[in-house]
Amino acid sequence: MTMFQDFYFIFTLLNILLAFALVFLERRNVSSTWAWIMVLSFIPVFGFILYLILGQQLRKRKLFKLLGDSQRIIEDTVERQKLQLQDRNTVFHDAETNEYRDMIFMNLVSSYALFSQNNAIRIYTEGNEKFDALIADIASAEHHIHLVYYIVRNDVLGNRLMRALVAKAQQGVEVKFLYDHIGSSGLPRSFFSKLREAGGKAQAFFPSRIPYVNLKLNYRNHRKLAIIDGMTGYIGGFNVGDEYLGLDKHFGEWRDTHLRVNGHAVHQMQAQFLMDWNLASSGTVELNRSFFPVVKEGGGIGMQVVASGPDSEEQQIKDAYIKMIYSAKRSICLQTPYFVPDESLMTALKIAVQSGVRVQVMIPKKRDHFFVYWATRAYIGELLAGGIECYLYEKGFLHAKTIVIDGKIASVGTANIDIRSFKLNFEMNAFIYEESTAGQLKRIFEADIKNSIQLQKEEFAKRPLFERFKESISRLLSPIL
Repeated sequence: MTMFQDFYFIFTLLNILLAFALVFLERRNVSSTWAWIMVLSFIPVFGFILYLILGQQLRKRKLFKLLGDSQRIIEDTVERQKLQLQDRNTVFHDAETNEYRDMIFMNLVSSYALFSQNNAIRIYTEGNEKFDALIADIASAEHHIHLVYYIVRNDVLGNRLMRALVAKAQQGVEVKFLYDHIGSSGLPRSFFSKLREAGGKAQAFFPSRIPYVNLKLNYRNHRKLAIIDGMTGYIGGFNVGDEYLGLDKHFGEWRDTHLRVNGHAVHQMQAQFLMDWNLASSGTVELNRSFFPVVKEGGGIGMQVVASGPDSEEQQIKDAYIKMIYSAKRSICLQTPYFVPDESLMTALKIAVQSGVRVQVMIPKKRDHFFVYWATRAYIGELLAGGIECYLYEKGFLHAKTIVIDGKIASVGTANIDIRSFKLNFEMNAFIYEESTAGQLKRIFEADIKNSIQLQKEEFAKRPLFERFKESISRLLSPIL
């Protein structure tokens, strides 16, 4: 045999052995297992390489460790809240919240998502307004500024934000900036130079240890958080780049949803940021009191901030979505740029419709990822067949990740409705238990419908055969997208 034949034989044998390992040794989801076996079968040489890069699972151990007495303090607080929730005499600021006591309990148990009722929220749906507010808050910071963004670009917005951070670092304010290595792969090394020179710190999440090789590239920190002095927090869909201001010609106007929060819910964002930072930097930043000041102002909104990631056996955000869907009595309004659900979430939506609930799902008409777009289209066909209303947003690109149930509770955050967000990404969502805010988010959804077209089952069924082919292939690969 030639050298090439030897090489091909060895990799084919490795593929076969790996396929056996996938079936018998790794406790994977069945659909994910079949998707990888398909890849290994059809591309026997490169399939093995793809698996090494994309298919490895993080060891199911707790990556995020709390230091000192922090773990004990949080566990004690969780236990106290569990007892309070089990006490039926507990009073909620919003009377409707009592209906969702079991959901609050679930989030508390599954992800240590503490419930607080003294929060104030402002909703942003436009990038300029959101970043104007964030930069104004940065300018007023006195103690610390903590940021984590999946995408950071070296463009007009990115440099504007960096100038604001450098100015505060020069004043002695602690600045820590965490960015995802894959999401921000286009950043030059010099981007954070002035910040570091001013005394600030910047750190990549799961960076490549070997040039051009990153065996953790499938696991991304998709969170988008900003915490100012432990008092003000931002969470939602906006990353740092000019396209998020609507300046990209391809996408046009950018429609997203982001929250500015004051109240004790900010402390949950802060704790997660510090754990992320410690993991990325091998640091030892403790959860000391200077990062968790006494809340001087807030409001009466009940909230939980739920984190999830591939380090956990649970899929906390997806489970919370499903719990919300099953609680619906009248309506479900869902917005997501990518709709690639697993069977459990799809089943929940279908059951909701069969129970008389009006379910509306909105996705963008424009695409930004080929396979994810066509996989989304495949699932949309199933939604239409199940009686769910589906809308294509036409006024630019829809990137919002929101769900509103009965106009009473809602979620806004970083997680898309897809398998990647539920299983592979590190995500964070705010769950809001307050009718006024949920009602505002529902009205925003209804306004977006005016800029959308509704898909009809009969018309969708007439789409070309080639489109169906792309949908089918993409759907088969959806567990590993």
